[in-house]
Amino acid sequence: MNKTIFLTGIVLGGTAVMIGAFGAHSLKDLLNDQSLDTFKTANTYQMYHAFFFLCLSMVKKIDARSLTKVYWLMITGLVFFSGSLYFLAIKELHGLDISIFGIITPIGGVLMITAWLLLGVYGYSQLKKN
Repeated sequence: MNKTIFLTGIVLGGTAVMIGAFGAHSLKDLLNDQSLDTFKTANTYQMYHAFFFLCLSMVKKIDARSLTKVYWLMITGLVFFSGSLYFLAIKELHGLDISIFGIITPIGGVLMITAWLLLGVYGYSQLKKN
């Protein structure tokens, strides 16, 4: 088991629960429905990908270098995607011009998709060897 990837999954899962609880209890009266939906989307993707990292940490048939590529693509994509959505969701509260995050969100999505595809390619190549 890869300890770094495993701990990443644990941290992402734990913080997703904390952030989700904060959003559900503290932000519901402060944000409009669209902003709350955006916040929930960020939180949902964070939690799904916490499980992704937990599963990835247990993969043994793919070499460490390939797993590292998938790891960094996914963690970067998730930070860009969910992170930017969290900031966009609370823009009413902080009043900062964060229009740049509108560009970062799809970049994060593309990085996450790429990580999934690479994992599929690496995994499939191992299946073909057996």
